[in-house]
Amino acid sequence: MPRSESDDRTRSNVQIQKDIQIGHYRVLERIGAGGMGEVYLAEDTELNRKVALKFLPSHLCPDADCRARFKREAQAAAMLSHPNIVTIHEVNEYRGRPYFVMEHLQGKTLKTMVDSGDLPLRTALDLAAQVCAGLAKAHQAGIVHRDIKPANIVVDDDGRARILDFGLAAVKGTEKITQTGSTLGTVNYMSPEQVRGEELDARSDIFSLGIVLYEMITGRLPFKGDNDVATTHAIVYSEPESLSRFNSAVPDALEMVVIKALTKDKNLRYQQINDVLVDLKGLNQLPTFRVRTKKSSIVVLPFANLSPEPEQEYFCDGMAEEIINALSHTEELQVVARTTAFSFKGQALDVREIGRRLGVKTVLEGSVRRSGNRLRITTQLIDVASGYHIWSEKFDRELEDVFAIQDEISLAVVEHLKVQLGIGGKARLIKRYTDDPVAYGLYLKGRYFWNRRHEGGMQQAIACFEEAIEKDPLYTPAHVGVADSYGQMAVWSLMRPRDAFEKGKEALAKGIQIDDTLAEAYVCNGWIKMFYDWDYSAAEANLVHALELSPNSAHGHRWYAILLQGQGREQECYREITRSLEIDPVLLMTNAVFGLSLYRFHDYERSEAQLKRTLELESDFAPTYLFLGFTYAATRAWDEAIGALTTYNRMTLNAPIGVGHLGLVYGLAGRQDEAFATLNQLNELSGQKYVSPFYVALVHAGLGQRDRAFEHMDSAVKEREPWLTGLRGIPFLDCLRSDPRFEELLRKVGLES
Repeated sequence: MPRSESDDRTRSNVQIQKDIQIGHYRVLERIGAGGMGEVYLAEDTELNRKVALKFLPSHLCPDADCRARFKREAQAAAMLSHPNIVTIHEVNEYRGRPYFVMEHLQGKTLKTMVDSGDLPLRTALDLAAQVCAGLAKAHQAGIVHRDIKPANIVVDDDGRARILDFGLAAVKGTEKITQTGSTLGTVNYMSPEQVRGEELDARSDIFSLGIVLYEMITGRLPFKGDNDVATTHAIVYSEPESLSRFNSAVPDALEMVVIKALTKDKNLRYQQINDVLVDLKGLNQLPTFRVRTKKSSIVVLPFANLSPEPEQEYFCDGMAEEIINALSHTEELQVVARTTAFSFKGQALDVREIGRRLGVKTVLEGSVRRSGNRLRITTQLIDVASGYHIWSEKFDRELEDVFAIQDEISLAVVEHLKVQLGIGGKARLIKRYTDDPVAYGLYLKGRYFWNRRHEGGMQQAIACFEEAIEKDPLYTPAHVGVADSYGQMAVWSLMRPRDAFEKGKEALAKGIQIDDTLAEAYVCNGWIKMFYDWDYSAAEANLVHALELSPNSAHGHRWYAILLQGQGREQECYREITRSLEIDPVLLMTNAVFGLSLYRFHDYERSEAQLKRTLELESDFAPTYLFLGFTYAATRAWDEAIGALTTYNRMTLNAPIGVGHLGLVYGLAGRQDEAFATLNQLNELSGQKYVSPFYVALVHAGLGQRDRAFEHMDSAVKEREPWLTGLRGIPFLDCLRSDPRFEELLRKVGLES
């Protein structure tokens, strides 16, 4: 006779009691209970061992979804065999109540250890590394846990961390990982995308692990409100307080691991759990942790120009930038990078609001009035929390005293923030590269033009840098400025690469000969070695040395990422580009290069999203449209690609790089007449400016004219075209990749596969 629904409910209400025999398991005692399970200690009478039986609670048994979820938990864990994941032995049912059998772990939950307040830092790091290893196994199998928290981690008597409770796990191929609108999980440990009910991937587990790590180190949650709504708001919008506020033994490197794991934007977070594991293991190799005081932080805002001449703006910007550079050499002081600080230029915001937005404790603002050789400089250091002045000063001096004024300001900031300079710190803080105020002014003007990044700006920058060198031939930054400017003109095809790079190399060699301690010189040398010499090992050595001299160089990390990108070293590339963005999050070129990197590694959806975010920062930043064109073309979204590249060409007055790529897309889209029109356009442009054979080759490639394409590619090799260094990872050159000549081309550029 068929069993009724009421029979099922009656059967599932059966109570589990001591000494009851279930198959070959004898129940000994109840040892735990939660929302999705009751756990009993039992004896396996056949194998003579202790096991744990987890039963679905009686009141949930009639619910088909709960039964399926309970079974999925067992299946997910059973798929994984790893020393840091609990082992599942069997799945069964007893009188209508589903249960599964798992190994019995003798130990205590991580929650118990955290709540006790007795968790040494090294133990916390070791346990976090073990959890990473277990999650790596799960993620490799396509399983996202979705509920990582201390209560779901048991530390056994041997000190081994074991991940439990895969009840919310999503298994790739069996369901969409979190349907839109669903917010399953434990509120305090959710990721921002989990709070928003978005589709989840392994990066959500990384964020949850970051919360667990923060809690292990500090004894408190990084995001905590008075209720669940307030907590979820904090997860999405608030930044956690510094670890060092609660634990003075936290080293900078560990702080960076936690910050990166808790990054709101999952694209800027650690991308794979193995990367977290590598960084944690590196920390555990340190012989001791440096005890440090609470770190101070500051943003130096661009100085207001109160001079009668508006063109003195370059001098005001330059002074603020020089103070930023000086303070950045102070290890114990966090200094907001130039681009981020200058993004507030012209905004009528209270300095306290700026400080709060940037998460810094102090703000330095100032003004400059210059009349002839007379300077009046006013500065004030403000505490963000109170709005009170910590220090202020007014300087009425001659122009030749500008260096002394900068030194006084920098030293006053350090003194009033009680920052320890360390060995050689003061010398580094006030190091000068020239004593000639005229040369200095010309250098500031050159850097002002260089930051504009267009052809006329580069030419004006070179003229200013060279004039500064005439005033002071030993002015190293000016020599590097010349090299940087010529190099950029080569990269963007504003000059013939051979001519531009040779001039740049000559200027750079002079600068390094004068002073071999300037990090910017090695950054410049690194990308010249990469783009012109095609000596990638030498390029890497220079960039690594630059970052040793200046670890917080956002430009250095970006150029290193570009090198790694060309070498196909994906995770290392993301590591460097992420570090660059951590230092200077609104640096437009770094944001755009991140999108380009994602495109080069065939992650087109994230590439498009990142480039659109870059446009939100600055809608008129032309390179973003160029890179968007690449991404759209790779997905055969021809109309969108043509639209983006047309926008780029309009903004750059038909730069050959844009025209060439547009011709390639026209050809690939089957619009041959328009592709041939771009060839004619490039021919016309060649009568006015340098046009790289590489861009002509692109159009022929799009038209399917392989012989002509490789002919022009060979000419580009002879010209030392910089963009050839990216050949290995250009997706829409797949139209040439099957030709044996492509491998030969890679060999010529030093990119043998």
